[in-house]
Amino acid sequence: MNLRELSKQLKLSQTTVSRALNGYPEVNEATRKRVTEAAEKYQYRPNVRAQTLATGKSKSVGHVIPLSKQSELVNMVFSDFMAGAGLVYAEHGYTMTLSIVRDDDELDAYSAFAERGAVDGVIVQGPTCDDPRIARLLKLNIPFVVHGRASGIETPYAWLDVNNHRAIKAATQSLIDLGHRRIGLINGREQMDFALRRRAGYEAALADAGIPADPALTRSGDMSEPNGYTAAWEVLAYQNPPTAFVASSIVIALGVKRAIEEHGLTIGKDVSVICFDDDISYLPNAGRTPQFTAMRSSVHAAGARCATLLLERIKTPGAPPSSELWEAEFVQGASTGPGPHA
Repeated sequence: MNLRELSKQLKLSQTTVSRALNGYPEVNEATRKRVTEAAEKYQYRPNVRAQTLATGKSKSVGHVIPLSKQSELVNMVFSDFMAGAGLVYAEHGYTMTLSIVRDDDELDAYSAFAERGAVDGVIVQGPTCDDPRIARLLKLNIPFVVHGRASGIETPYAWLDVNNHRAIKAATQSLIDLGHRRIGLINGREQMDFALRRRAGYEAALADAGIPADPALTRSGDMSEPNGYTAAWEVLAYQNPPTAFVASSIVIALGVKRAIEEHGLTIGKDVSVICFDDDISYLPNAGRTPQFTAMRSSVHAAGARCATLLLERIKTPGAPPSSELWEAEFVQGASTGPGPHA
C-alpha cells in the first residue's frame, strides 16, 4: 500500500492524506481520524525519504559517543537509558542515530547534524560542569534535552535530572542514624556533574552531624565493579577503616561487597553499604529483602521521559525549555545495620 493507493481508497488527494498523517493543523479531526484508521487497516507505512523531503524532518534523534566513551555502549546504565528512550522513539515513528567520533570532533559532530539536517533533535548524556556541548547546541538552535545538569551554565536549557545531592545526603544520613561515624564514599568520576553533586551531598550530611570529612575515606573513578572492589579494599586495609560505605552505583556496590567479604567481614553486620540504584533491568535490586539498601531512581524511566521531552521540543521548538528534577526513593535492603555508635 503506497500513498497513491491509500488516497484512492479514501477518495482524497494525496496531499490531504499526507498532511493528515503528518499532523498538519489545517486538516480537520474527522478527516485525520478517517485517514489514520485507514492507514492502520491497510498497513500503510510512509516512505521515510519522501516524508523527509516533504516535511523537512528526518524523524531521527541523534546521540554522539566519543571514542573514549565507546564502553558506554555496553554500560548497563547507558543501555537501559537508551532502551527507555528507544521505546518512545519507536512509538512516534522516530529512529535513533548514533555517531561515534574522536573526542576532539565531538562538538563538530553536533554541527554536522545541524548542517546536514540529519536529526531533528539531540539528547546529551553525562554532562560536565560548564559543558561546552550545551553552548554549541544553543548556538546551532537545534532541539535538545540534557540527561543531568551542567553546573556553571546560566543560560536556560532543557534538562531532566535526579536530585543527586539530596539522594546521597539522605543515604549518608541514614548511616549516621544507624550509628556510623567512619563512612567512606566510592564515587564516580568527579569531572562529571552528577558525581560532584553526590560528593557534596555526602559532605553536607557529615557536616550537619558534626563529623569531619576524612579525604582518606573517599575515592572516585569508573562506575565499575572492579573499581568499587579496589577502592574499598584499599580503604578497608587502613588501621582505622570505615564501618560503612556510600557507593555511587549498585555496580560499584557489588565491588565493595566483594572487598568486604575478602577481608573476612560480613556486609550489613561488620560493614554497612548503601548505594545509588538506577533500577537497572539486568541487575534488579529486588526480592522480599533487596540485596542493597539504596536510593533508587529508574534510568529506564529517565530515558523514556527525556525522549518524550525532546519530541515535545521538536514539535514546538519555540517553547521555553522545560526542566524536571526527580527525587530518589529510599529502599531498605540487607546491606546496612547498626554501627559502633548506635
